[in-house]
Amino acid sequence: MSKRGNIKKYLGMKKIFILTGEPSGDKLASKVISDLKKINPNIDYLSVGGENLNSLGIKSIYNLKEITYLGFTNVILNIFKINKKINETVKAIVDYDPDILFTVDSPDFTLRVAEKVKKKNLKIKTIHYVAPQVWVWREERVKKIKKFIDHILLLFSFEKKYFEKHSVSCEFVGHPLLQNKERSKIDINQVIGKNKALISVFAGSRESEISILMPILLDFINLMNKKYSDMTYVFHSTKENSHFVQSFLKQGGPKNCEIVSDEKIKSHILQKSIFAVSKSGTVSLEICNAKIPSIILYKMGLINFLIVKSLVKTKYANIVNFAADKEIIPELLQSKCNSKNIFQQVSYFLDNPSKMEDQVKKVQAVLNKLKTNGSSSELASLSLSKFL
Repeated sequence: MSKRGNIKKYLGMKKIFILTGEPSGDKLASKVISDLKKINPNIDYLSVGGENLNSLGIKSIYNLKEITYLGFTNVILNIFKINKKINETVKAIVDYDPDILFTVDSPDFTLRVAEKVKKKNLKIKTIHYVAPQVWVWREERVKKIKKFIDHILLLFSFEKKYFEKHSVSCEFVGHPLLQNKERSKIDINQVIGKNKALISVFAGSRESEISILMPILLDFINLMNKKYSDMTYVFHSTKENSHFVQSFLKQGGPKNCEIVSDEKIKSHILQKSIFAVSKSGTVSLEICNAKIPSIILYKMGLINFLIVKSLVKTKYANIVNFAADKEIIPELLQSKCNSKNIFQQVSYFLDNPSKMEDQVKKVQAVLNKLKTNGSSSELASLSLSKFL
């Protein structure tokens, strides 16, 4: 056990190690831990996390960027580096000797770490947040997960049947991004020019995603500028990736683009947007909850795409479309993800306001079925506290 671990144990302080694998997981974890700190302020934390956990004063043992790999080929190319990082993480957790290992999303990384930690120390309780999407692919994973995960916190109620079928301890807590938020009082005119219609753009949280999507998105904006003269496009970025996004804009990008990385300002700008163009992922739920009409897009390398296509068993990439079993939010994936198609979809909605209203109405009906009655982050934090 580390010197720090010895001191904390001597003082009788409970300890939680938070393990995330990408910025979206860091954001989700921070919401839960923020609520847990209110319930019990006398818990020590250590993590593999990013800017959101860091804002709560929680140290990360290394930079989250070191483990954010996109796609199968990138993972294969970095397999030795990833395995080394997994072993380094396992050692740090075992040395820290926490009461709980709180793993969040990114199952191909976090659950591999959890499995190894459990083999080394059975006393550490393993709680996983954001269940692997076994309803999308690889349902057989549930049998293996059962052996080393003590409890799973589920974001969606329909997931329960997949885990209860295999007698896995689980609990539906809901999705923190679907909680009703207090609207921040921010004068966005200090950030964005007055009298400009805002379109929020989300190019991804990993450099590999951004590299693929930014050229397509900038071409799309150039097409939009030929038709609409009063738009400002705001790229929502993490603080870590803002310079990377900026590098694309500096290479002759459109002048009516801004980059925002502050969480409160991003949230406020989204609420003030007339439309959103987003890569597929967690952020789509945040857009839906803000009642902003949108389209989603995603593109990966051909080999990665062929592998995913052979494994995935759902028709839709977006959780709202999956839950509704129909395409409410247009999905432009792979070959459909090009500047011309994005332009056509966005301009169609902008030219037909009733279509935007209709999408928002249908999305809200689906979200109401996915939400919990209370605060999901509070429910998750209460569940964590029971294992201390």
